[in-house]
This record gives sequence, C-alpha cells and structure tokens, in this order.
Amino acid sequence: MPSAVFPGSFDPITKGHVEIIKRAIPLFDKITVAIGVNAQKKYLFSLEQRIEWIEQVFENYPTIHVENYEGLTAHYCNKIGAKYLIRGLRNASDFDYEKTISQLNAIVGDGIETIFLISEPQFSHISSTIVREIIKGKGDASPFLPEQIRL
Repeated sequence: MPSAVFPGSFDPITKGHVEIIKRAIPLFDKITVAIGVNAQKKYLFSLEQRIEWIEQVFENYPTIHVENYEGLTAHYCNKIGAKYLIRGLRNASDFDYEKTISQLNAIVGDGIETIFLISEPQFSHISSTIVREIIKGKGDASPFLPEQIRL
C-alpha cells in the first residue's frame, strides 16, 4: 500500500482532523500528518506544541508520523515519495475549494492524487478557525478538541 500526506496547520488539531486521519489509516501503509509552516502567518500555538499534540493523539498508531514542511505541499509530497494527499470535506464550500487545489496539486506534483473523505455529521461544523476564536474569547473549546489537548 502507498503512503499519504494529510497537510494542514493544525492550529490546533481538532476532533474533525482526528476522525479523518483514523478513517484513512486502513488505506495507507504510512500517513504523514504534515504541518505546513508559513513565516507570514501568525499561529495561536507554537509549531512545537502542535507537533507534541499530534504525537500524543496518535501515539498508539505506528503508521502515523508527524513532520513539518515549508513551501508547496505537492513539492513536499514528491520529496518524501507520497503519491496521495488526504483531505476532509465538511460541506460544498470545502469541496469547491479543495477540488481546485487538488487539480493544481496533480499538475505541480506530477500526478499526486487527492483522496477526499467526507466528515462524519457530528464533526462537520468543527474548524480550527472557529476553535481558535473560542479559545481567544476564553470559551470552552474542549468539546471540539481531542482529549489529549488540555488548555
């Protein structure tokens, strides 16, 4: 079986991310949860904290690996020999956006395929953006975060 990359900022990782990754495990020998780093972007949590959280969440899953990268996701996939990208879809807006990105990645990444997994209904409303806003507003984000994340 091939390897895949699940890219994102994971600022922070949510239950929605975890659900997609766990559902993808049977499809691949190895899944790299790849944290994209953009020097121009302001993150709520440090790269080290995000890596630590993902490693804690998947500590009992030997086929899950965590790395960070800069630059184009397609170039990163080529660098590590991954032929597939995993993306979660919550709604039609996600599909429209991700479809375009997948087509570009296939060209830039020399044939990289994107595998779309539709979110389970109980996770379709969760996004890192919304979770960050709850955290910034001093609200309780625990219903949206894996149990390993304690804020």
